[in-house]
Amino acid sequence: MEKAILVGLCLGSERDFEHSMEELAELAAACELEVVGEITQHAAAVNKAFYIGTGKVEQVFLLSEETKADLIIFDNALSPMQLRNLQQKLHMPIMDRTTLILEIFSKRARTREARLQVDVAALQYALPRLVGLHDALSRQGGGSGAMSNKGAGEKKLELDRRHIEQRLATLRRELKQVEQDRNVQRKARQKNEIPLVGLVGYTNAGKSSVMNALLKNCNKDEEKQVFEKDMLFATLETTVRKVERANGKSFLLSDTVGFINELPHNLVQAFRSTLEEVKNADLLLQVIDFSDPHYREHMKVTKDTLEELGAGKIPMLYVYNKMDKVVMMDKDVVYPQVIDQKIYMAAGLGIGIDELLDAIEEKLFGRRKEYELLIPYDAGAQFHMLRTQAEVLQCEYREDGIFVRVIADDRVMGRLHALS
Repeated sequence: MEKAILVGLCLGSERDFEHSMEELAELAAACELEVVGEITQHAAAVNKAFYIGTGKVEQVFLLSEETKADLIIFDNALSPMQLRNLQQKLHMPIMDRTTLILEIFSKRARTREARLQVDVAALQYALPRLVGLHDALSRQGGGSGAMSNKGAGEKKLELDRRHIEQRLATLRRELKQVEQDRNVQRKARQKNEIPLVGLVGYTNAGKSSVMNALLKNCNKDEEKQVFEKDMLFATLETTVRKVERANGKSFLLSDTVGFINELPHNLVQAFRSTLEEVKNADLLLQVIDFSDPHYREHMKVTKDTLEELGAGKIPMLYVYNKMDKVVMMDKDVVYPQVIDQKIYMAAGLGIGIDELLDAIEEKLFGRRKEYELLIPYDAGAQFHMLRTQAEVLQCEYREDGIFVRVIADDRVMGRLHALS
């Protein structure tokens, strides 16, 4: 396992800075790195040349020598100049927060679409930082032709830049085709008129645990379970599963990549097609790790990211998860319970799933009522809809039509009237 030193710069709130550094350590662990040291600095502003002060740079170098570290990880994005200057001083690989997240995504990507998206984001981020990535290049040399007045290092930089731009163009074409295929699949699902529920929230809040608990409660199908693990960014790919309740109600449930503070803009852009599932949802379930003391900040990050995606106005239920951990801290807490649009539960223990399903059903379909209807014999589509989407209590074939007594919700009745 490679060894890493974390470097942080506090410019404001001490509490926010400590949370950011804790999260950076978790990201390093998710990237299978061993943290062997940490150096922090409090300052009024960022050092334009090195991000941190020159004295701190020297401390980082000495600590890296002492711990035999393999790389240095900075808690924020570094400019190309800062990256170049730091590599010249420290003589070892350097990552910033964005690079670290990209590395995690690269390791976790499984599907072709996810790999394409990560590659696009990584190349977009690397392009302006080529100079910093070539600290050992020589600037001497001559030659002839179009690049005759450039040194060997400059030639390599230009060739690398051209290669990256060509590779980006190829990846974008491939990604465009994948996006078109995804749009076809999405339109096919929409034609079936099955509502879509999207799971959103901060990374490691328990979205996959909620999905698996809902599937286990309704479908009883182990093969439909998704991967879940207590780590940041355990899930990258969008997974869509059909949830079918015993009363005949069904909906599609979509789980996608979690959000994080300072999620690289390139990643948001690259994963936009995947995140479109969220934008097209009829209802969002924001899963919140209620045991995390920073859950309010996580909710704000989720809110901001959804607004950036154009999904800020979709109806939402707030799923306060991991209540079992909250009880360990406060014995007086009672769960499961539903208060307004909030559900307090523990998906990992399967507690609160019925309450969540009832809340989802009410949001999607409205309240169920009993109706008595007379369906004309030539209105086969209406009769079929009632038989498949409502609970039929009584059915009689009469001279003037089919008499039915059903329990149906607002959604079904609205569609029934649209067909008449």
